[in-house]
Amino acid sequence: MDLAALRQEYMRAGLHEKDLDADPFVQFDHWFEETLQAGLTLPNAMTLATATKKGRPSARTVLLKGFDAHGFVFYTHYRSRKGREIEENPQAMLLFCWTELERQVGIEGRVTQVSAAESDEYFSSRPLGSRLSAIISPQSEPVDSREDLEKKLGEASKRWRDSPPRPPHWGGYRLAPERFEFWQGRKDRLHDRLCYRKLGDAWKIERLAP
Repeated sequence: MDLAALRQEYMRAGLHEKDLDADPFVQFDHWFEETLQAGLTLPNAMTLATATKKGRPSARTVLLKGFDAHGFVFYTHYRSRKGREIEENPQAMLLFCWTELERQVGIEGRVTQVSAAESDEYFSSRPLGSRLSAIISPQSEPVDSREDLEKKLGEASKRWRDSPPRPPHWGGYRLAPERFEFWQGRKDRLHDRLCYRKLGDAWKIERLAP
Protein backbone atom coordinates (compact mmCIF):
# COMPACT_ATOMS: atom_id res chain seq x y z
CA MET A 1 0.00 0.00 0.00
CA ASP A 2 1.33 3.41 -1.00
CA LEU A 3 0.22 5.63 1.87
CA ALA A 4 1.76 8.68 0.25
CA ALA A 5 -0.68 8.28 -2.65
CA LEU A 6 -3.77 8.40 -0.41
CA ARG A 7 -5.31 11.78 -1.09
CA GLN A 8 -8.69 13.47 -1.02
CA GLU A 9 -9.70 16.70 -2.68
CA TYR A 10 -11.85 18.91 -0.45
CA MET A 11 -14.67 20.48 -2.45
CA ARG A 12 -17.76 20.65 -0.25
CA ALA A 13 -17.81 24.19 1.09
CA GLY A 14 -15.93 27.27 2.22
CA LEU A 15 -15.83 29.22 5.47
CA HIS A 16 -15.86 33.00 5.30
CA GLU A 17 -15.59 35.55 8.06
CA LYS A 18 -18.86 37.19 7.02
CA ASP A 19 -20.69 33.92 7.64
CA LEU A 20 -19.31 33.36 11.14
CA ASP A 21 -21.27 34.12 14.27
CA ALA A 22 -19.48 36.49 16.63
CA ASP A 23 -20.02 33.94 19.42
CA PRO A 24 -17.99 30.72 18.96
CA PHE A 25 -20.49 28.72 21.01
CA VAL A 26 -23.25 29.71 18.59
CA GLN A 27 -21.01 28.87 15.64
CA PHE A 28 -20.27 25.47 17.14
CA ASP A 29 -23.99 24.89 17.67
CA HIS A 30 -24.65 25.68 13.98
CA TRP A 31 -22.04 23.20 12.83
CA PHE A 32 -23.12 20.55 15.33
CA GLU A 33 -26.72 20.83 14.14
CA GLU A 34 -25.48 20.25 10.60
CA THR A 35 -23.72 17.04 11.68
CA LEU A 36 -27.03 15.83 13.12
CA GLN A 37 -28.91 16.74 9.95
CA ALA A 38 -26.27 14.92 7.89
CA GLY A 39 -26.79 11.76 9.93
CA LEU A 40 -23.16 11.35 10.94
CA THR A 41 -22.30 8.42 13.19
CA LEU A 42 -21.36 9.58 16.69
CA PRO A 43 -21.10 13.29 15.87
CA ASN A 44 -20.39 13.90 19.56
CA ALA A 45 -17.20 11.80 19.50
CA MET A 46 -14.18 13.98 20.22
CA THR A 47 -10.49 13.47 20.85
CA LEU A 48 -9.47 14.67 24.30
CA ALA A 49 -5.77 15.57 24.54
CA THR A 50 -4.19 15.99 27.95
CA ALA A 51 -0.64 16.17 29.25
CA THR A 52 1.29 15.64 32.45
CA LYS A 53 2.84 18.53 34.34
CA LYS A 54 6.10 17.70 32.53
CA GLY A 55 4.37 17.88 29.14
CA ARG A 56 4.06 14.19 28.26
CA PRO A 57 0.90 14.02 26.11
CA SER A 58 -1.86 11.45 25.72
CA ALA A 59 -5.10 11.42 23.77
CA ARG A 60 -8.25 9.32 23.49
CA THR A 61 -11.79 9.54 22.14
CA VAL A 62 -14.55 10.51 24.55
CA LEU A 63 -18.16 11.57 24.03
CA LEU A 64 -19.50 15.09 24.43
CA LYS A 65 -22.49 14.96 26.78
CA GLY A 66 -23.44 18.62 26.93
CA PHE A 67 -22.31 22.11 26.03
CA ASP A 68 -23.38 25.67 26.74
CA ALA A 69 -21.78 29.06 27.29
CA HIS A 70 -19.90 27.63 30.28
CA GLY A 71 -18.14 24.88 28.36
CA PHE A 72 -18.10 21.32 27.03
CA VAL A 73 -18.90 18.39 29.30
CA PHE A 74 -17.73 14.77 29.29
CA TYR A 75 -17.73 12.01 31.92
CA THR A 76 -15.09 9.53 32.99
CA HIS A 77 -13.18 7.88 35.84
CA TYR A 78 -11.41 10.54 37.93
CA ARG A 79 -8.43 8.24 38.57
CA SER A 80 -7.98 7.17 34.96
CA ARG A 81 -4.91 8.37 33.08
CA LYS A 82 -6.77 11.38 31.73
CA GLY A 83 -8.19 12.13 35.16
CA ARG A 84 -4.75 12.06 36.76
CA GLU A 85 -3.31 14.26 34.03
CA ILE A 86 -6.16 16.77 34.33
CA GLU A 87 -5.56 16.92 38.07
CA GLU A 88 -1.90 17.90 37.66
CA ASN A 89 -2.31 19.92 34.44
CA PRO A 90 -5.86 21.17 33.79
CA GLN A 91 -5.09 22.60 30.34
CA ALA A 92 -6.55 20.35 27.63
CA MET A 93 -7.85 20.26 24.07
CA LEU A 94 -10.90 18.75 22.37
CA LEU A 95 -10.90 17.91 18.67
CA PHE A 96 -14.00 17.06 16.63
CA CYS A 97 -13.28 15.53 13.22
CA TRP A 98 -16.34 15.39 10.96
CA THR A 99 -14.78 13.79 7.89
CA GLU A 100 -17.98 13.53 5.88
CA LEU A 101 -18.43 17.31 6.09
CA GLU A 102 -14.69 17.97 5.62
CA ARG A 103 -14.65 19.84 8.93
CA GLN A 104 -12.75 19.92 12.19
CA VAL A 105 -13.21 21.96 15.34
CA GLY A 106 -10.46 22.31 17.93
CA ILE A 107 -11.27 23.73 21.38
CA GLU A 108 -8.64 24.57 23.99
CA GLY A 109 -9.16 25.56 27.60
CA ARG A 110 -9.06 24.72 31.26
CA VAL A 111 -10.83 21.67 32.68
CA THR A 112 -12.64 21.46 36.01
CA GLN A 113 -14.97 18.89 37.56
CA VAL A 114 -18.70 19.49 37.22
CA SER A 115 -20.84 19.52 40.37
CA ALA A 116 -21.76 16.29 42.14
CA ALA A 117 -25.40 17.00 41.32
CA GLU A 118 -24.64 17.16 37.58
CA SER A 119 -22.67 13.92 37.76
CA ASP A 120 -25.45 12.21 39.73
CA GLU A 121 -28.08 13.30 37.20
CA TYR A 122 -26.10 12.05 34.21
CA PHE A 123 -25.05 8.82 35.94
CA SER A 124 -28.67 7.93 36.67
CA SER A 125 -29.52 8.34 32.97
CA ARG A 126 -26.94 5.79 31.81
CA PRO A 127 -27.82 2.20 30.90
CA LEU A 128 -27.60 -0.16 33.87
CA GLY A 129 -24.59 -2.02 32.47
CA SER A 130 -22.66 1.22 32.00
CA ARG A 131 -23.37 2.25 35.58
CA LEU A 132 -22.17 -1.09 36.92
CA SER A 133 -19.03 -0.98 34.78
CA ALA A 134 -18.20 2.46 36.15
CA ILE A 135 -18.31 1.02 39.66
CA ILE A 136 -16.05 -1.98 39.11
CA SER A 137 -13.56 -0.80 36.49
CA PRO A 138 -10.22 0.62 37.73
CA GLN A 139 -9.88 2.49 34.45
CA SER A 140 -6.38 2.64 32.92
CA GLU A 141 -4.97 0.22 35.53
CA PRO A 142 -3.66 -3.29 34.70
CA VAL A 143 -6.15 -6.10 35.39
CA ASP A 144 -5.65 -9.85 35.63
CA SER A 145 -8.07 -10.80 32.87
CA ARG A 146 -11.37 -10.01 31.18
CA GLU A 147 -12.89 -12.89 33.13
CA ASP A 148 -11.98 -11.11 36.35
CA LEU A 149 -13.75 -7.94 35.19
CA GLU A 150 -16.83 -9.91 34.15
CA LYS A 151 -16.88 -11.67 37.53
CA LYS A 152 -16.79 -8.33 39.34
CA LEU A 153 -19.54 -7.01 37.08
CA GLY A 154 -21.71 -10.00 37.98
CA GLU A 155 -21.05 -9.47 41.69
CA ALA A 156 -21.93 -5.77 41.40
CA SER A 157 -25.13 -6.65 39.55
CA LYS A 158 -26.20 -9.00 42.37
CA ARG A 159 -25.33 -6.43 45.02
CA TRP A 160 -26.88 -3.33 43.49
CA ARG A 161 -29.49 -4.86 41.17
CA ASP A 162 -30.99 -1.98 39.17
CA SER A 163 -30.00 0.87 41.52
CA PRO A 164 -26.20 1.19 41.61
CA PRO A 165 -24.99 4.46 43.15
CA ARG A 166 -22.56 6.75 41.38
CA PRO A 167 -19.11 5.88 42.70
CA PRO A 168 -17.09 8.82 44.04
CA HIS A 169 -14.30 8.10 41.54
CA TRP A 170 -16.55 8.71 38.52
CA GLY A 171 -18.08 11.94 37.26
CA GLY A 172 -17.99 14.82 34.84
CA TYR A 173 -15.54 17.42 33.62
CA ARG A 174 -16.16 20.72 31.89
CA LEU A 175 -13.68 22.34 29.53
CA ALA A 176 -14.09 26.14 29.55
CA PRO A 177 -12.85 27.32 26.14
CA GLU A 178 -10.16 29.94 25.68
CA ARG A 179 -9.63 29.22 21.98
CA PHE A 180 -11.68 27.70 19.15
CA GLU A 181 -10.50 26.80 15.66
CA PHE A 182 -13.01 26.02 12.90
CA TRP A 183 -11.41 24.19 9.96
CA GLN A 184 -13.08 23.67 6.59
CA GLY A 185 -11.33 21.66 3.90
CA ARG A 186 -10.82 23.49 0.60
CA LYS A 187 -9.52 22.79 -2.90
CA ASP A 188 -5.74 22.66 -3.44
CA ARG A 189 -5.23 22.32 0.34
CA LEU A 190 -5.96 26.04 0.73
CA HIS A 191 -8.10 25.21 3.73
CA ASP A 192 -10.12 27.72 5.73
CA ARG A 193 -8.97 28.03 9.34
CA LEU A 194 -10.80 30.58 11.46
CA CYS A 195 -9.75 31.01 15.06
CA TYR A 196 -11.52 32.61 18.02
CA ARG A 197 -9.27 33.75 20.86
CA LYS A 198 -10.70 34.96 24.15
CA LEU A 199 -9.59 38.45 25.14
CA GLY A 200 -11.21 39.38 28.43
CA ASP A 201 -14.95 39.00 27.92
CA ALA A 202 -14.71 39.25 24.12
CA TRP A 203 -13.64 36.95 21.30
CA LYS A 204 -11.19 37.97 18.57
CA ILE A 205 -11.54 36.21 15.20
CA GLU A 206 -8.45 35.56 13.08
CA ARG A 207 -7.83 33.70 9.84
CA LEU A 208 -4.89 31.30 9.99
CA ALA A 209 -2.81 30.16 7.06
CA PRO A 210 -3.61 26.56 6.02
